[in-house]
Amino acid sequence: MIFNSLDFALFLPIVFTLYWLIQNYNLKLQNLLIVVASYIFYGWWDWRFLSLILFSTLVDYSIGIYLNKTSDKTKRKMMLYTSVLVNIGLLGFFKYYNFFVSNFVDSFAFFGAKIKPNTLNIILPVGISFYTFQTLSYTIDIYKNKLAPTKDFISFAAFVSFFPQLVAGPIERATNLLPQFYTKRNFDAKKSMDGFRQILWGLFKKVVIADNCARYVNLIFDNYEAYSGSTLFLGAMLFAFQIYGDFSGYSDIAIGVSRLFGFNLKQNFAFPYFSRDIAEFWRRWHISLSTWFRDYVYIPLGGSRGSRCNKIRNVFIIFIVSGFWHGANWTFIVWGALNALYFLPLLLLNRNRVNTNVVAEHSILPSFTESFKMLITFLLTTLTWVFFRSDSVASAIDYLSNICNASIFSKPLALESYLYIFILLFILIEWRGRREQYGIEKLWLNKPWPLQWAFYYMLAMLIFLYGGEAQEFIYFQF
Repeated sequence: MIFNSLDFALFLPIVFTLYWLIQNYNLKLQNLLIVVASYIFYGWWDWRFLSLILFSTLVDYSIGIYLNKTSDKTKRKMMLYTSVLVNIGLLGFFKYYNFFVSNFVDSFAFFGAKIKPNTLNIILPVGISFYTFQTLSYTIDIYKNKLAPTKDFISFAAFVSFFPQLVAGPIERATNLLPQFYTKRNFDAKKSMDGFRQILWGLFKKVVIADNCARYVNLIFDNYEAYSGSTLFLGAMLFAFQIYGDFSGYSDIAIGVSRLFGFNLKQNFAFPYFSRDIAEFWRRWHISLSTWFRDYVYIPLGGSRGSRCNKIRNVFIIFIVSGFWHGANWTFIVWGALNALYFLPLLLLNRNRVNTNVVAEHSILPSFTESFKMLITFLLTTLTWVFFRSDSVASAIDYLSNICNASIFSKPLALESYLYIFILLFILIEWRGRREQYGIEKLWLNKPWPLQWAFYYMLAMLIFLYGGEAQEFIYFQF
Protein backbone atom coordinates (compact mmCIF):
# COMPACT_ATOMS: atom_id res chain seq x y z
CA MET A 1 0.00 0.00 0.00
CA ILE A 2 1.43 3.37 -0.99
CA PHE A 3 0.44 6.87 0.13
CA ASN A 4 -0.62 8.04 -3.35
CA SER A 5 -3.12 5.22 -3.89
CA LEU A 6 -6.87 4.75 -3.57
CA ASP A 7 -6.24 1.92 -1.09
CA PHE A 8 -4.50 4.28 1.30
CA ALA A 9 -7.15 6.97 0.77
CA LEU A 10 -9.69 4.45 2.16
CA PHE A 11 -7.37 2.90 4.76
CA LEU A 12 -6.33 6.14 6.49
CA PRO A 13 -9.78 7.56 7.41
CA ILE A 14 -10.92 4.15 8.68
CA VAL A 15 -7.90 3.76 10.97
CA PHE A 16 -8.07 7.43 11.99
CA THR A 17 -11.75 7.14 12.99
CA LEU A 18 -11.30 3.90 14.94
CA TYR A 19 -8.18 5.25 16.63
CA TRP A 20 -9.85 8.33 18.08
CA LEU A 21 -13.09 6.51 18.91
CA ILE A 22 -11.19 4.35 21.41
CA GLN A 23 -9.01 7.13 22.86
CA ASN A 24 -10.92 7.07 26.17
CA TYR A 25 -10.36 3.34 26.59
CA ASN A 26 -7.13 1.52 27.45
CA LEU A 27 -4.01 3.10 25.93
CA LYS A 28 -2.77 -0.37 25.02
CA LEU A 29 -5.86 -0.84 22.87
CA GLN A 30 -4.90 2.25 20.85
CA ASN A 31 -1.34 0.94 20.49
CA LEU A 32 -2.65 -2.49 19.51
CA LEU A 33 -4.76 -0.87 16.81
CA ILE A 34 -1.60 0.80 15.47
CA VAL A 35 0.16 -2.58 15.36
CA VAL A 36 -2.75 -4.25 13.55
CA ALA A 37 -3.12 -1.34 11.12
CA SER A 38 0.64 -1.31 10.48
CA TYR A 39 0.72 -5.03 9.75
CA ILE A 40 -2.24 -4.67 7.37
CA PHE A 41 -0.52 -1.71 5.70
CA TYR A 42 2.71 -3.67 5.20
CA GLY A 43 1.03 -6.99 4.43
CA TRP A 44 -0.94 -5.34 1.63
CA TRP A 45 2.32 -5.48 -0.35
CA ASP A 46 3.33 -9.04 0.60
CA TRP A 47 2.03 -10.65 3.78
CA ARG A 48 4.86 -13.24 3.83
CA PHE A 49 7.40 -10.64 4.92
CA LEU A 50 5.43 -9.75 8.03
CA SER A 51 7.34 -12.60 9.66
CA LEU A 52 10.60 -10.63 9.24
CA ILE A 53 9.21 -7.59 11.06
CA LEU A 54 7.82 -9.80 13.82
CA PHE A 55 11.12 -11.69 14.11
CA SER A 56 13.16 -8.46 14.38
CA THR A 57 10.70 -7.16 16.95
CA LEU A 58 10.93 -10.29 19.11
CA VAL A 59 14.73 -10.47 18.91
CA ASP A 60 15.43 -6.87 19.87
CA TYR A 61 12.68 -6.74 22.49
CA SER A 62 14.17 -9.80 24.20
CA ILE A 63 17.76 -8.58 23.90
CA GLY A 64 16.78 -5.21 25.34
CA ILE A 65 15.31 -6.84 28.44
CA TYR A 66 18.32 -9.13 28.87
CA LEU A 67 20.77 -6.21 28.55
CA ASN A 68 19.00 -4.52 31.43
CA LYS A 69 19.22 -7.62 33.64
CA THR A 70 22.96 -8.15 33.49
CA SER A 71 25.94 -5.93 34.16
CA ASP A 72 28.44 -8.51 32.92
CA LYS A 73 30.37 -6.80 30.12
CA THR A 74 31.02 -9.99 28.18
CA LYS A 75 27.40 -11.06 28.22
CA ARG A 76 26.23 -7.57 27.28
CA LYS A 77 28.63 -7.49 24.33
CA MET A 78 27.42 -10.92 23.21
CA MET A 79 23.82 -9.71 23.29
CA LEU A 80 24.72 -6.58 21.34
CA TYR A 81 26.61 -8.59 18.73
CA THR A 82 23.62 -10.93 18.45
CA SER A 83 21.35 -7.98 17.67
CA VAL A 84 23.82 -6.61 15.13
CA LEU A 85 24.30 -9.99 13.45
CA VAL A 86 20.57 -10.71 13.26
CA ASN A 87 19.60 -7.30 11.88
CA ILE A 88 22.55 -6.82 9.54
CA GLY A 89 22.39 -10.51 8.61
CA LEU A 90 18.77 -10.24 7.46
CA LEU A 91 19.51 -7.02 5.60
CA GLY A 92 22.66 -8.49 4.05
CA PHE A 93 20.97 -11.67 2.87
CA PHE A 94 17.94 -10.08 1.22
CA LYS A 95 19.71 -7.04 -0.15
CA TYR A 96 23.30 -8.03 -0.88
CA TYR A 97 23.56 -11.83 -1.33
CA ASN A 98 23.40 -11.82 -5.12
CA PHE A 99 25.65 -8.74 -5.32
CA PHE A 100 28.45 -10.45 -3.41
CA VAL A 101 28.02 -13.72 -5.30
CA SER A 102 28.15 -12.07 -8.72
CA ASN A 103 31.19 -9.96 -7.78
CA PHE A 104 32.92 -13.03 -6.35
CA VAL A 105 32.37 -14.81 -9.66
CA ASP A 106 33.56 -11.79 -11.67
CA SER A 107 36.76 -11.52 -9.63
CA PHE A 108 37.67 -15.14 -10.41
CA ALA A 109 36.69 -14.70 -14.07
CA PHE A 110 39.21 -11.85 -14.27
CA PHE A 111 41.94 -14.42 -13.61
CA GLY A 112 40.48 -16.90 -16.06
CA ALA A 113 38.67 -19.14 -13.57
CA LYS A 114 35.02 -19.89 -14.31
CA ILE A 115 32.68 -20.51 -11.39
CA LYS A 116 29.04 -21.43 -11.70
CA PRO A 117 27.25 -19.12 -9.26
CA ASN A 118 24.41 -20.16 -6.99
CA THR A 119 22.37 -16.98 -7.10
CA LEU A 120 18.88 -16.88 -5.62
CA ASN A 121 15.70 -15.27 -6.83
CA ILE A 122 15.44 -13.06 -3.74
CA ILE A 123 12.71 -10.45 -3.36
CA LEU A 124 13.85 -7.41 -1.41
CA PRO A 125 11.34 -6.77 1.39
CA VAL A 126 10.10 -3.19 1.26
CA GLY A 127 11.43 -1.06 4.10
CA ILE A 128 13.88 -3.63 5.50
CA SER A 129 16.73 -1.07 5.40
CA PHE A 130 14.67 1.27 7.54
CA TYR A 131 13.11 -0.89 10.24
CA THR A 132 16.28 -2.95 10.82
CA PHE A 133 18.21 0.27 11.53
CA GLN A 134 15.40 1.45 13.79
CA THR A 135 15.40 -1.70 15.94
CA LEU A 136 19.20 -1.89 15.90
CA SER A 137 19.52 1.64 17.31
CA TYR A 138 17.20 0.57 20.16
CA THR A 139 19.55 -2.18 21.38
CA ILE A 140 22.67 -0.04 20.86
CA ASP A 141 21.18 2.77 22.96
CA ILE A 142 20.28 0.32 25.73
CA TYR A 143 23.80 -1.15 25.61
CA LYS A 144 25.24 2.36 25.97
CA ASN A 145 22.81 3.06 28.85
CA LYS A 146 21.18 5.88 26.93
CA LEU A 147 17.79 4.22 27.06
CA ALA A 148 15.88 1.98 29.46
CA PRO A 149 14.34 -1.08 27.77
CA THR A 150 10.59 -1.35 27.56
CA LYS A 151 8.62 -4.23 29.04
CA ASP A 152 5.55 -3.23 27.04
CA PHE A 153 5.72 -5.51 24.00
CA ILE A 154 2.73 -3.88 22.26
CA SER A 155 4.31 -0.43 22.49
CA PHE A 156 7.60 -1.78 21.18
CA ALA A 157 5.86 -3.60 18.31
CA ALA A 158 4.04 -0.36 17.46
CA PHE A 159 7.35 1.54 17.52
CA VAL A 160 8.98 -0.93 15.10
CA SER A 161 6.05 -1.22 12.69
CA PHE A 162 4.50 2.27 12.91
CA PHE A 163 2.94 2.39 9.45
CA PRO A 164 3.46 6.06 8.44
CA GLN A 165 7.26 5.66 8.48
CA LEU A 166 7.62 1.89 8.22
CA VAL A 167 8.73 1.46 4.62
CA ALA A 168 10.77 4.60 3.89
CA GLY A 169 11.44 6.42 7.12
CA PRO A 170 12.21 8.73 8.74
CA ILE A 171 14.36 6.31 10.75
CA GLU A 172 13.15 7.17 14.24
CA ARG A 173 15.16 6.66 17.40
CA ALA A 174 13.53 4.87 20.31
CA THR A 175 14.53 7.80 22.54
CA ASN A 176 12.12 10.03 20.59
CA LEU A 177 9.29 7.84 19.33
CA LEU A 178 8.96 4.99 21.85
CA PRO A 179 8.05 7.18 24.88
CA GLN A 180 5.18 8.64 22.84
CA PHE A 181 3.49 5.24 22.90
CA TYR A 182 3.44 5.32 26.71
CA THR A 183 1.63 8.66 26.84
CA LYS A 184 -2.09 9.15 26.41
CA ARG A 185 -2.85 10.95 23.17
CA ASN A 186 -5.78 13.35 22.98
CA PHE A 187 -7.26 14.55 19.72
CA ASP A 188 -5.93 17.98 18.81
CA ALA A 189 -7.75 19.63 15.90
CA LYS A 190 -4.98 22.20 15.37
CA LYS A 191 -2.30 19.50 15.27
CA SER A 192 -4.39 17.40 12.89
CA MET A 193 -4.93 20.37 10.57
CA ASP A 194 -1.19 20.94 10.53
CA GLY A 195 -0.77 17.26 9.67
CA PHE A 196 -3.22 17.56 6.76
CA ARG A 197 -1.30 20.58 5.43
CA GLN A 198 1.97 18.65 5.50
CA ILE A 199 0.33 15.65 3.81
CA LEU A 200 -1.03 17.95 1.09
CA TRP A 201 2.39 19.49 0.50
CA GLY A 202 4.03 16.06 0.46
CA LEU A 203 1.53 14.82 -2.14
CA PHE A 204 2.18 17.89 -4.29
CA LYS A 205 5.92 17.24 -4.16
CA LYS A 206 5.49 13.57 -5.00
CA VAL A 207 2.64 13.56 -7.52
CA VAL A 208 3.03 16.90 -9.30
CA ILE A 209 6.80 17.48 -9.12
CA ALA A 210 8.48 14.07 -8.81
CA ASP A 211 6.14 11.99 -10.98
CA ASN A 212 6.05 14.55 -13.80
CA CYS A 213 9.84 14.83 -13.74
CA ALA A 214 10.08 11.02 -13.72
CA ARG A 215 8.46 10.77 -17.16
CA TYR A 216 11.30 12.75 -18.76
CA VAL A 217 14.02 11.36 -16.51
CA ASN A 218 13.16 7.79 -17.51
CA LEU A 219 13.06 8.74 -21.19
CA ILE A 220 16.41 10.55 -21.11
CA PHE A 221 18.36 8.11 -18.91
CA ASP A 222 17.05 5.03 -20.75
CA ASN A 223 18.06 6.48 -24.14
CA TYR A 224 20.92 8.79 -23.21
CA GLU A 225 23.04 7.85 -26.26
CA ALA A 226 20.45 9.48 -28.51
CA TYR A 227 20.31 12.88 -26.82
CA SER A 228 22.43 16.02 -26.85
CA GLY A 229 24.56 17.16 -23.95
CA SER A 230 22.03 19.88 -23.10
CA THR A 231 19.22 17.32 -22.86
CA LEU A 232 21.37 15.04 -20.71
CA PHE A 233 22.15 17.94 -18.39
CA LEU A 234 18.44 18.74 -18.23
CA GLY A 235 17.74 15.08 -17.41
CA ALA A 236 20.21 15.16 -14.53
CA MET A 237 18.61 18.33 -13.14
CA LEU A 238 15.12 16.86 -13.46
CA PHE A 239 16.27 13.77 -11.56
CA ALA A 240 17.57 16.05 -8.79
CA PHE A 241 14.06 17.48 -8.46
CA GLN A 242 12.46 14.06 -8.86
CA ILE A 243 14.39 12.36 -6.06
CA TYR A 244 13.97 15.31 -3.71
CA GLY A 245 10.25 15.69 -4.44
CA ASP A 246 9.76 11.93 -4.17
CA PHE A 247 11.66 11.23 -0.96
CA SER A 248 11.02 14.46 0.93
CA GLY A 249 7.41 14.19 -0.21
CA TYR A 250 7.20 10.75 1.39
CA SER A 251 8.72 12.11 4.59
CA ASP A 252 6.24 14.99 4.66
CA ILE A 253 3.32 12.61 4.24
CA ALA A 254 4.71 10.25 6.91
CA ILE A 255 5.24 13.08 9.40
CA GLY A 256 1.83 14.57 8.59
CA VAL A 257 0.01 11.24 9.00
CA SER A 258 1.83 10.65 12.29
CA ARG A 259 0.62 14.03 13.51
CA LEU A 260 -2.98 12.96 12.77
CA PHE A 261 -2.49 10.22 15.35
CA GLY A 262 -0.86 12.50 17.92
CA PHE A 263 2.79 11.60 17.23
CA ASN A 264 5.73 13.86 16.45
CA LEU A 265 8.38 12.57 14.07
CA LYS A 266 11.60 14.45 13.49
CA GLN A 267 12.22 16.52 10.37
CA ASN A 268 13.94 14.43 7.69
CA PHE A 269 14.66 17.09 5.06
CA ALA A 270 15.55 20.72 5.79
CA PHE A 271 15.54 22.28 2.30
CA PRO A 272 18.88 20.71 1.25
CA TYR A 273 19.06 22.35 -2.19
CA PHE A 274 19.50 25.72 -0.48
CA SER A 275 22.79 24.49 1.03
CA ARG A 276 25.98 26.50 0.54
CA ASP A 277 28.38 23.55 0.73
CA ILE A 278 28.29 19.75 0.77
CA ALA A 279 28.65 19.56 4.54
CA GLU A 280 25.51 21.66 4.96
CA PHE A 281 23.75 19.58 2.30
CA TRP A 282 24.35 16.41 4.32
CA ARG A 283 23.06 18.05 7.47
CA ARG A 284 19.84 18.76 5.59
CA TRP A 285 19.39 15.69 3.35
CA HIS A 286 17.83 12.48 4.78
CA ILE A 287 18.66 13.71 8.27
CA SER A 288 17.52 10.55 10.05
CA LEU A 289 19.95 8.36 8.07
CA SER A 290 22.84 10.85 8.15
CA THR A 291 22.61 11.23 11.94
CA TRP A 292 22.22 7.44 12.34
CA PHE A 293 25.53 6.83 10.56
CA ARG A 294 27.12 9.73 12.41
CA ASP A 295 26.14 8.45 15.86
CA TYR A 296 26.57 4.70 15.36
CA VAL A 297 29.43 4.49 12.84
CA TYR A 298 31.34 7.76 12.35
CA ILE A 299 31.74 8.85 15.99
CA PRO A 300 32.64 5.33 17.27
CA LEU A 301 35.36 5.24 14.58
CA GLY A 302 36.79 8.45 15.98
CA GLY A 303 34.90 10.96 13.87
CA SER A 304 36.91 14.06 13.05
CA ARG A 305 39.35 13.45 15.89
CA GLY A 306 42.80 11.94 15.58
CA SER A 307 45.32 12.13 12.75
CA ARG A 308 44.62 13.40 9.26
CA CYS A 309 44.75 9.82 7.93
CA ASN A 310 42.10 8.73 10.44
CA LYS A 311 39.88 11.64 9.46
CA ILE A 312 40.15 10.75 5.76
CA ARG A 313 39.53 7.07 6.52
CA ASN A 314 36.45 7.81 8.62
CA VAL A 315 34.94 10.14 6.03
CA PHE A 316 35.33 7.59 3.25
CA ILE A 317 33.93 4.80 5.43
CA ILE A 318 30.85 6.76 6.41
CA PHE A 319 30.01 7.93 2.88
CA ILE A 320 30.76 4.61 1.16
CA VAL A 321 28.74 2.68 3.75
CA SER A 322 25.93 5.20 3.30
CA GLY A 323 26.10 4.70 -0.45
CA PHE A 324 26.09 0.91 -0.10
CA TRP A 325 23.07 1.14 2.23
CA HIS A 326 21.13 2.54 -0.71
CA GLY A 327 21.59 -0.49 -2.91
CA ALA A 328 23.62 -3.46 -4.06
CA ASN A 329 25.30 -1.74 -6.99
CA TRP A 330 28.70 -0.17 -7.54
CA THR A 331 26.93 3.01 -8.67
CA PHE A 332 25.90 3.73 -5.08
CA ILE A 333 29.41 3.09 -3.80
CA VAL A 334 30.86 5.53 -6.35
CA TRP A 335 28.12 8.02 -5.44
CA GLY A 336 29.16 7.77 -1.79
CA ALA A 337 32.87 8.07 -2.62
CA LEU A 338 32.27 11.21 -4.70
CA ASN A 339 30.41 12.83 -1.81
CA ALA A 340 33.35 11.92 0.45
CA LEU A 341 35.70 13.68 -1.98
CA TYR A 342 33.45 16.75 -1.92
CA PHE A 343 33.32 16.73 1.87
CA LEU A 344 37.00 16.12 2.66
CA PRO A 345 38.41 19.59 1.78
CA LEU A 346 35.83 21.19 4.08
CA LEU A 347 36.77 18.86 6.94
CA LEU A 348 40.53 19.16 6.50
CA LEU A 349 40.31 22.95 6.30
CA ASN A 350 37.95 23.00 9.29
CA ARG A 351 35.21 24.57 7.16
CA ASN A 352 32.58 21.87 7.54
CA ARG A 353 30.62 23.75 10.25
CA VAL A 354 30.67 27.21 8.67
CA ASN A 355 27.12 27.19 7.29
CA THR A 356 24.95 26.07 10.19
CA ASN A 357 22.32 28.80 9.97
CA VAL A 358 19.52 29.23 7.44
CA VAL A 359 20.61 30.84 4.19
CA ALA A 360 19.52 34.50 3.89
CA GLU A 361 18.32 34.21 7.47
CA HIS A 362 17.41 37.87 7.89
CA SER A 363 16.62 38.84 4.30
CA ILE A 364 14.24 37.94 1.51
CA LEU A 365 16.89 37.14 -1.09
CA PRO A 366 20.35 35.57 -0.75
CA SER A 367 23.48 37.57 -1.36
CA PHE A 368 25.51 37.08 -4.53
CA THR A 369 28.03 34.96 -2.62
CA GLU A 370 25.30 32.78 -1.09
CA SER A 371 23.64 32.37 -4.49
CA PHE A 372 26.91 31.33 -6.08
CA LYS A 373 27.66 28.81 -3.31
CA MET A 374 24.14 27.33 -3.56
CA LEU A 375 24.47 27.02 -7.33
CA ILE A 376 27.84 25.25 -7.14
CA THR A 377 26.62 22.89 -4.40
CA PHE A 378 23.48 22.06 -6.40
CA LEU A 379 25.48 21.39 -9.58
CA LEU A 380 27.97 19.14 -7.76
CA THR A 381 25.10 17.23 -6.15
CA THR A 382 23.28 16.93 -9.48
CA LEU A 383 26.32 15.41 -11.18
CA THR A 384 26.64 12.76 -8.46
CA TRP A 385 22.94 11.95 -8.83
CA VAL A 386 23.81 10.63 -12.31
CA PHE A 387 25.59 7.69 -10.65
CA PHE A 388 22.66 7.21 -8.27
CA ARG A 389 20.19 6.99 -11.18
CA SER A 390 22.29 5.00 -13.69
CA ASP A 391 22.21 1.22 -14.01
CA SER A 392 26.00 0.86 -14.00
CA VAL A 393 29.14 2.88 -13.38
CA ALA A 394 30.05 2.59 -17.07
CA SER A 395 26.72 4.05 -18.21
CA ALA A 396 27.01 6.87 -15.65
CA ILE A 397 30.50 7.80 -16.90
CA ASP A 398 29.25 7.58 -20.49
CA TYR A 399 26.27 9.79 -19.60
CA LEU A 400 28.52 12.44 -18.02
CA SER A 401 31.03 12.33 -20.89
CA ASN A 402 28.20 12.87 -23.39
CA ILE A 403 27.23 16.02 -21.49
CA CYS A 404 30.73 17.43 -21.90
CA ASN A 405 30.75 18.13 -25.62
CA ALA A 406 29.68 20.89 -28.00
CA SER A 407 26.04 19.71 -27.94
CA ILE A 408 25.76 21.10 -24.40
CA PHE A 409 25.06 24.46 -26.12
CA SER A 410 22.26 23.08 -28.31
CA LYS A 411 18.55 23.35 -27.59
CA PRO A 412 17.48 20.64 -25.10
CA LEU A 413 14.45 18.38 -25.31
CA ALA A 414 11.23 20.37 -25.04
CA LEU A 415 9.24 19.84 -21.86
CA GLU A 416 5.62 20.59 -21.16
CA SER A 417 5.49 24.27 -20.22
CA TYR A 418 3.44 23.55 -17.10
CA LEU A 419 6.32 21.52 -15.64
CA TYR A 420 8.58 24.58 -15.67
CA ILE A 421 5.83 26.57 -13.95
CA PHE A 422 5.31 23.91 -11.28
CA ILE A 423 9.03 23.61 -10.57
CA LEU A 424 9.33 27.39 -10.28
CA LEU A 425 6.30 27.52 -7.95
CA PHE A 426 7.80 24.69 -5.93
CA ILE A 427 11.15 26.48 -5.54
CA LEU A 428 9.49 29.75 -4.55
CA ILE A 429 7.30 28.11 -1.89
CA GLU A 430 10.22 26.09 -0.52
CA TRP A 431 12.34 29.25 -0.37
CA ARG A 432 9.55 31.13 1.38
CA GLY A 433 9.25 28.35 4.00
CA ARG A 434 12.93 27.50 4.39
CA ARG A 435 12.91 28.50 8.08
CA GLU A 436 10.02 26.13 8.87
CA GLN A 437 9.60 22.37 9.22
CA TYR A 438 8.02 22.09 5.75
CA GLY A 439 7.33 24.44 2.86
CA ILE A 440 3.75 25.56 3.56
CA GLU A 441 3.79 25.22 7.35
CA LYS A 442 3.04 28.92 7.92
CA LEU A 443 2.17 30.02 4.39
CA TRP A 444 -1.10 32.02 4.34
CA LEU A 445 -1.83 31.26 8.01
CA ASN A 446 -2.08 34.98 8.74
CA LYS A 447 -4.57 35.46 5.89
CA PRO A 448 -8.39 35.20 6.12
CA TRP A 449 -9.58 31.60 6.08
CA PRO A 450 -11.18 31.85 2.58
CA LEU A 451 -7.75 32.66 1.13
CA GLN A 452 -6.11 29.83 3.08
CA TRP A 453 -8.60 27.29 1.84
CA ALA A 454 -8.41 28.64 -1.72
CA PHE A 455 -4.68 27.91 -1.63
CA TYR A 456 -5.24 24.38 -0.28
CA TYR A 457 -7.90 23.69 -2.91
CA MET A 458 -5.50 24.96 -5.58
CA LEU A 459 -2.84 22.46 -4.46
CA ALA A 460 -5.45 19.68 -4.33
CA MET A 461 -6.67 20.52 -7.85
CA LEU A 462 -3.11 20.50 -9.18
CA ILE A 463 -2.58 17.08 -7.61
CA PHE A 464 -5.73 15.69 -9.26
CA LEU A 465 -5.37 17.43 -12.62
CA TYR A 466 -1.62 17.32 -13.18
CA GLY A 467 -0.52 14.30 -11.22
CA GLY A 468 1.93 12.37 -13.34
CA GLU A 469 1.66 8.66 -14.07
CA ALA A 470 1.53 6.90 -10.69
CA GLN A 471 5.02 5.87 -9.61
CA GLU A 472 6.20 3.99 -6.56
CA PHE A 473 8.31 5.99 -4.16
CA ILE A 474 11.99 5.73 -5.16
CA TYR A 475 13.18 4.78 -1.69
CA PHE A 476 10.89 1.70 -1.60
CA GLN A 477 13.72 -0.10 -3.43
CA PHE A 478 16.14 0.64 -0.58
